[in-house]
Amino acid sequence: MKKFFSLVLFAHSIFALPFAMIGFFLGVTTTTQPFNWFLLLLVLLCMVFARNAAMAFNRYLDRDIDAKNPRTVMRDIPAGRVSANEALIFVVVNCLLFIAATAFINKLCLYLSPVALFVVLFYSYTKRFTALCHLVLGLGLSLAPIGAYIAVTGKFDIVPVLYSFAVLFWVSGFDIIYALQDEDFDRAERLHSIPAALGIKNALRLSVFLHVLSAVCVILPIFFSQFSFVYYIGVAFFCFMLTYQHLLVKPTDISKVDRAFATTNGYASVVFALCFLLDAFLRTNYNF
Repeated sequence: MKKFFSLVLFAHSIFALPFAMIGFFLGVTTTTQPFNWFLLLLVLLCMVFARNAAMAFNRYLDRDIDAKNPRTVMRDIPAGRVSANEALIFVVVNCLLFIAATAFINKLCLYLSPVALFVVLFYSYTKRFTALCHLVLGLGLSLAPIGAYIAVTGKFDIVPVLYSFAVLFWVSGFDIIYALQDEDFDRAERLHSIPAALGIKNALRLSVFLHVLSAVCVILPIFFSQFSFVYYIGVAFFCFMLTYQHLLVKPTDISKVDRAFATTNGYASVVFALCFLLDAFLRTNYNF
């Protein structure tokens, strides 16, 4: 189990999982749906299974590319810690478990489960033919808040969709920053990415633009729902962390990419989600 946790970088669940909790508790606190521990467990399991499948499939599909890249040569499959067949079996098992979990939630989640799996698995192919691969990754993670909301309510709504767009633009922006490390390698191997297509300077400009859109999307829910001052603190912190990572990475110095990618964005999602949950807790008079 430890080697599979390493394969899928389980710690990176910190990016989308907090937004899934936002979607779940948004459904609980803004509708008549009651809080249900079993449903919360199912949502968490869906998040884990979908992400495991997506990450393991990415490692499986990119195993030959990773073996050529000095930055990724020590990943589990190229290093021989996990075989390609083991990774593929892990993908299939997690896909089946994801579909099974959605079947216990509601019919809409079950019917949409193949679509969700297609999006998160398809991302791994995109770097082979389009520089928009970062947006596809963002789209995959953006399913977290709307998916969790649908799990609770069985329907769509504008506010969880706004949070999904926030995740889409946020993840796309920081994935562009992460891809700066492979600009030369991607060009040499004819792989597609925004840094390889536009260069570091323009890639960072596009990343800034996407993060501005993400900030707008976490602000817009204020006009559709009631929030206390705690939510505003969360929004301010999220926007600050978006800004901070762009102060860490410059066209002439990308040495702090790892810090901007993992640490900064991890704090951004966790603190923002905690502020949202605390705000919901206060506004509903401690009823959940």
